Amino acid sequence: MSEEVTCINLDDRLSVVRELFIKHKFHHLMVTDSKNQLIAVISERDYLKATNSNIELPAANEKDLAMLNKRVHQIVSKKLVAIKQFSPFSEAIKTFHDTGMSCLPVINSNNQPVGVITSRDIIKWLYSKVNSAKS
Repeated sequence: MSEEVTCINLDDRLSVVRELFIKHKFHHLMVTDSKNQLIAVISERDYLKATNSNIELPAANEKDLAMLNKRVHQIVSKKLVAIKQFSPFSEAIKTFHDTGMSCLPVINSNNQPVGVITSRDIIKWLYSKVNSAKS
């Protein structure tokens, strides 16, 4: 699990999402309310579907750039899938399997994000188990 969680608000513009994805080089942002409670996740895929690929090109026109003025709530799915802190790892694996998600936010008892598990984390863990068995 990565404990580095970056949160944004439902009313933030996609320009903020773009800046955070570029700055931090990760693929998921946690969307929280005023009490820092997790309400959604926005993925890089969500962002790319909502914007035009021309945005990054010098030929981007006003219509392309206007897409960055959209707000997070206009594109994010409200169907939140998360896991409670201190849940068994097997529960995380089952949730990944059952939902097909690529990211699983980890929340505390107050529904606040404390970390994130990605499918890449699962692969790293499996790889370490396979390699330690060879030793």
